[in-house]
Amino acid sequence: MQPIGLIDIGGTTIKFAVWQDGQLVSRTRIATPKDLNSFYEQLTIQINQMKQDYKIVGVGISSPGAVNKRTGIIEGASALPYIHNFKIQSVLEKYFDLPISMENDANCAALAELAGGAGRNVNSLCFLIIGTGVGGAVIMNHQIWHGAHLFGGEFGFTLVDDRSTLSNLGTSVAVANRYNANHPEQAPLTGKQVFDLADQGCVSAQAEVQVMYHTLAKAIYNLQYSFDPEMIVLGGAVSNNPQLVSAVNQEIEKIRKVVEIASIKPTVVACHFTDEANLRGAAFDFIQEHQEAKQND
Repeated sequence: MQPIGLIDIGGTTIKFAVWQDGQLVSRTRIATPKDLNSFYEQLTIQINQMKQDYKIVGVGISSPGAVNKRTGIIEGASALPYIHNFKIQSVLEKYFDLPISMENDANCAALAELAGGAGRNVNSLCFLIIGTGVGGAVIMNHQIWHGAHLFGGEFGFTLVDDRSTLSNLGTSVAVANRYNANHPEQAPLTGKQVFDLADQGCVSAQAEVQVMYHTLAKAIYNLQYSFDPEMIVLGGAVSNNPQLVSAVNQEIEKIRKVVEIASIKPTVVACHFTDEANLRGAAFDFIQEHQEAKQND
């Protein structure tokens, strides 16, 4: 495969790289522009440099929002309202004078894990990104499941009790919010600080951390018995916590003991790629999309 230019659009920074011989090279980043015209200008400068230096044959883009691959429109919402709800892919193709593929950033991260990370030996997986909220992706037979409304993998919207979503309870941010609400006399703590307190034996911190672990376990159990993937991959900053997978597995075992018919134990692993996952996934999305296009010609 000839070199591919890559763009990972974020609310604070935009990352760039070239995919060459199965590796990311020429990685750089810029501050995310404040308006659409500056966005076009800065992206075009970067892509033209890649065209000159590497003779790239196309561009793979990882984007926030609900990317409609059929229309080339980024639906939904994100921190960058100016990229949404018009045919941005066709506009960028004119600026770059190259073919483009676009995919949602969580889906790109999942593709990266499938192609060369934790999921490289499987055909199907569910991927949970645990950040401020919970996002994710579903891959079946090496293909992203986008869903009828482009909400495939939006696990954070699922209810884990009568009132709370997975995003409300299943993140380290939520752990900190609950702990701080119960301890207004203290200076507010971050999620990491609450986890550290839990490790030091603080009972109230341990209780909030346990809520997160049990919530994630319940979600993973439900995903296993809904999609039956070969693997469930956990991503986001909290996946760096060496206790996460074992603690979640302990909670899954508690659920399986209650639900005696549950014969399948989910295979839960931490993600392999971190800050380069979206770029890698954008490369594989471009390759997948344009290989299929060639096969259909």
